[in-house]
Amino acid sequence: MKVWTVANQKGGVGKTTTTVSLGGLLAQAGKRVLMVDTDPHASLSYYFGIDAEALSHSVYDIFIQSPDISADKVMDCLCPTKLDNLYVLPATMALATLDRTMGSEQGMGLVLKKALAKVEHEFDVVIIDCPPVLGVLMVNALAACHKVIVPTQTEYLALKGLDRMIRTMEIMGRSLQKSFDTVIIPTMFDKRTNAALASRERLMTDYGERVWTGVVPVDTHFRDASLVQLPISVAYPKTRGVTAYAKLLEVLEK
Repeated sequence: MKVWTVANQKGGVGKTTTTVSLGGLLAQAGKRVLMVDTDPHASLSYYFGIDAEALSHSVYDIFIQSPDISADKVMDCLCPTKLDNLYVLPATMALATLDRTMGSEQGMGLVLKKALAKVEHEFDVVIIDCPPVLGVLMVNALAACHKVIVPTQTEYLALKGLDRMIRTMEIMGRSLQKSFDTVIIPTMFDKRTNAALASRERLMTDYGERVWTGVVPVDTHFRDASLVQLPISVAYPKTRGVTAYAKLLEVLEK
């Protein structure tokens, strides 16, 4: 089972879009995919019409029942989507309390990794959608993953957020004694603007081989797909956004 974490310490850069788009393509290819929503705002959950506040189980259960949660209880927390093989472990606003109530407890940084290990035979790929805040949730997501995908909007302020994210991973890497396989994804790219062109050039200069050579373009079909609660590859398969994420997936799966 592969575990990919989609993270950036800046909001609005395309983390949830990236999670949904990759998850949809993988599921369509016959992979068993679990998307984990660790953001208290629950954008990934709501994308698929899941109101975690109305559910009896969510990813919050994983944390409050740790370390005793069983594989069956993890599976009980999952919600299906309209697409076969694609599941969501939904978020809830209660996640926002974890740093205050459990953040200092021993072993809290490995809760998600241990829970996912109990269902590793149920899924081929897990994609974790992170909140844009460094805390126990992002620490768990980074500790659990084999690869970090960092969507970065091609504009100046987003590049500042990327700088913080890279520093965070360096600090965490030393703490966890692991190096992160990192892929930086230029998103919301508009080739008509000088700002986007300059931002992409700076990405390539500053981060070199860690930057995917392609781009995810601005595409209004991403928003349209969310209205029908489907990945863009299902709702609008012949669009620029789908082509971009299909090419990215080829790189990620190598």
